[in-house]
Amino acid sequence: MARLLASEEEEVVGSKGVIKKVELVRIIADALQSLGYSDTGACLTEESGISLHTPVVELFVNQILEGRWDESVRLLAEIGRIDESVIELASFVILEQKFMELLDENKTMDALKTLRAEMAPLGVKHERMQELSLLVVFPSSNSNGETSGPERRINSRKKLLENLHKLLPPSVMVPEKRLVHLVEQALSLQKDACRFHNSSVGEMSLLADHQCGKEHMPSQTLQILQEHDDEVWFLQFSRDGKYLASSSGDCVVIIWEVAADGQISLKHRLSGHQKPVAYLSWRHCNDQLLTCGLQESVRRWDVASGECLHTYEKGSLGLVSCAWSLDGMRIFTGINDKSVSMWDLNGTELECWNGPNTARIADMGITMDGKELITICRENTIQFFGLETKSERFIEEDQWITSFVLSEDRKYLLVSLADQELHLWNIDGYPRMVTKYKGHKRARFVVRSCFGGSNQAFVASGSEDSQVYIWHRISGDLILTLSGHTGAVNCVAWNPANPYMLASASDDRTIRIWGLTPVLSNSNSNSNSNGAHSNGLHYYCNGGTS
Repeated sequence: MARLLASEEEEVVGSKGVIKKVELVRIIADALQSLGYSDTGACLTEESGISLHTPVVELFVNQILEGRWDESVRLLAEIGRIDESVIELASFVILEQKFMELLDENKTMDALKTLRAEMAPLGVKHERMQELSLLVVFPSSNSNGETSGPERRINSRKKLLENLHKLLPPSVMVPEKRLVHLVEQALSLQKDACRFHNSSVGEMSLLADHQCGKEHMPSQTLQILQEHDDEVWFLQFSRDGKYLASSSGDCVVIIWEVAADGQISLKHRLSGHQKPVAYLSWRHCNDQLLTCGLQESVRRWDVASGECLHTYEKGSLGLVSCAWSLDGMRIFTGINDKSVSMWDLNGTELECWNGPNTARIADMGITMDGKELITICRENTIQFFGLETKSERFIEEDQWITSFVLSEDRKYLLVSLADQELHLWNIDGYPRMVTKYKGHKRARFVVRSCFGGSNQAFVASGSEDSQVYIWHRISGDLILTLSGHTGAVNCVAWNPANPYMLASASDDRTIRIWGLTPVLSNSNSNSNSNGAHSNGLHYYCNGGTS
């Protein structure tokens, strides 16, 4: 194999002049090996004169696979371009493998000598040293149920090489499957930059740059639901996407059923509230629903039968919001005296936290670990209240907060403000604002927003100008406005199981179900290929046509 000239080592490829040819060839050779094309990789190395690793590193790899531990530790210092601290850590993991194999061979004294004379002087990983010491005293604790043998030893040494790949600089050992990682990273960046991407990453191709059009977004009214007799204030899909619940100024809650073909029909009309119903909350297993009358009571309903299972009341005080605990066994309610109560399912009040813990109009949520309750405690402040520790932490806005909603993974909080802005906060750890969204109209009413689409890549909101607004979540760009309602749009909800279904509730007493634009069929038949009635229209469903 010819030696590369210095000029060849610095050669770059590509129009941007930033890709070093030597590095590109090395990661291609690594990809060929990982795909099982070792002979082809060897041909690439021979023809290009560029080795995946230097001869010293190749020798080091062989020493690891052959179990020549002392030689491999000495060779680390000869490889070059490695910090002393990294050499110490790499030496430790190599000697740990030596220690474990000696124990496996019942050579306890040799293992103990390795631990004391070779590993301890390195002065790293003190807790791990204590754990390994216990293995000498209690060797049975090293058993993991596998039988010892050549195959297990080979796999263990390959695992050691993987760990060494992570420790040593990439210039010394090319990270495994580096090319695949770079391609995945490029696809992810293209997806995030695509304003209308609303499908899974698996549908992307390596053969062309990714670009989606508006046709992948729910922008066409497919159904108008008109069963409410007053303004529709709130709506929310169940977590499995099979039901939609809506509430109205007519004091009625309706549970709608979502069929497999996307058609929505009335399942139950829930009566019992004496005041308009302002808030809903689905249990995580989708079998029960909480409804909250406007400063009235909270009712718990069985979704299958439509029966009211319990009514939660607190004397003359009015309840203003509700939420489920993550296990679905407790209920939280906001009270109009600015307190919060926790109940069991039978209606026993388990605890009450007095003080400014919730505002007159308040959303509620639970953090991803189930340990903190999220409420609007003052006009411009959101509180995270520790249910066990009673700790408090806050998010403060400059404007009056009208509502908020949690992302599905509970790592993000979308806050609606009185100044016609939405703010996205990352609450995974210390809260920080990440994006702002502008364009919708809000002057007098509570207008609610939501996350939605594939991987919740979008943010949608109602608006007092009768339109639905949709933004790209990462960039904050306004990408769509949907027209059709004749009154203020109070609430929007995206089906969590179907990225192509969006619902909106309006003062015009209707709910609009938005989906993909139907594609006219060239056939004169009124049935599609599987016999389903389509009236000459084919609707997109989950990325295909039905």
